[in-house]
Amino acid sequence: MAQKPMAMCLGEVVSASPLKISVDQKMTLTAAQLMLTNAVRDHTVYMTVDHTTGSASGGSGDASFASHTHTYKGKKKYTVHYGLKAGEKVILLRCDGGQKFIVLDRVEVPNG
Repeated sequence: MAQKPMAMCLGEVVSASPLKISVDQKMTLTAAQLMLTNAVRDHTVYMTVDHTTGSASGGSGDASFASHTHTYKGKKKYTVHYGLKAGEKVILLRCDGGQKFIVLDRVEVPNG
């Protein structure tokens, strides 16, 4: 049985690059201690699209602005920009006896 079972805690991003998260006044975690979910890091996703784009009006009368449509379909690559920024509050899951922390997501902590 683990001496320190998993537990949730809050942290604040001190620095985005290199990544550092402060858990309390005595402990600041570095990138080597952190495991990031897709909710808190930039990552790539692939989506399948199938739609038609176009403009309804002719614009200024110039031929290059004439009404047109075209099909946009297939598997497309997108980058999701979810990287952490200094000052953001995060929820962490402590694991591995406190040696590693999973950064689950951002949280809003109400003032007061």
